[in-house]
Amino acid sequence: MIKIKTAEEIELLRESALIVSKTLGMIASEIKPGVTTLHLDKLAEEFIRDHGAEPGFLGLYDFPNTLCMSPNAQVVHGIPNDKPLENGDIISVDCGSLKNGFYGDHAYTFEVGEVDEEVKKLLKVTKESLYLGIRELRAGNRVGDVGFAIQNYTESFGYGVVRELVGHGLGRKMHEDPEMPNYGRRGRGKKLKNGMVVAIEPMINMGTHRINQLRDGWTILTADGKPSAHFEHDIAIINGKPELLSTFKYIYEALGIESDEEEEFRQ
Repeated sequence: MIKIKTAEEIELLRESALIVSKTLGMIASEIKPGVTTLHLDKLAEEFIRDHGAEPGFLGLYDFPNTLCMSPNAQVVHGIPNDKPLENGDIISVDCGSLKNGFYGDHAYTFEVGEVDEEVKKLLKVTKESLYLGIRELRAGNRVGDVGFAIQNYTESFGYGVVRELVGHGLGRKMHEDPEMPNYGRRGRGKKLKNGMVVAIEPMINMGTHRINQLRDGWTILTADGKPSAHFEHDIAIINGKPELLSTFKYIYEALGIESDEEEEFRQ
């Protein structure tokens, strides 16, 4: 059942989402060759708690850490460890927070040092597909309109769209209705309404869309060993239009990137 949020609840969700955004901004300045994902995980947990929230992933479904850290061919749900990051890696960082009874959930794929141009292109296209999907998040549209926009764009580059993992509603639970697949058909699926809050999160593989799971019960990786990218925003439908609750601006400030990509989604 889809839970429509009040204006007050949306502001609480925004607060939780921005804690995650700020956490990712802090992490952005720490990601470099030689750093371990476990070190980054500890920094994130301390940062989230210092901002009056609890790590949203730690203990959720028994997940053992604050961050999902998924390098290279890992798609999502990677468990932080002591292996140092290497020059040329990419690392998808998914983070959650819980404050005032509401969750934030937000992800970004980072470059580590000098990254191959084809991998850079995968990251660029995946992030562009996220905003194409968000543009379709309008009252009166359907869930399938969002998924179609993401799928149509990324598959035009020969990339694979993961089917088994999807975006979702967000609120007092980390995962609420509706599911938000990154694939679909226009005009299909549940109708989008004012007050809905969702996390849209394209998970796009350079090669096949097929995935495998490691024996740890968490880590998802591409079936062909090629890289995967993951970007995620939290969005509310307000006055019929999508409004971002999360932001990449703290990441961009840390990395010295100028961007106006989010401007159209601010009301």
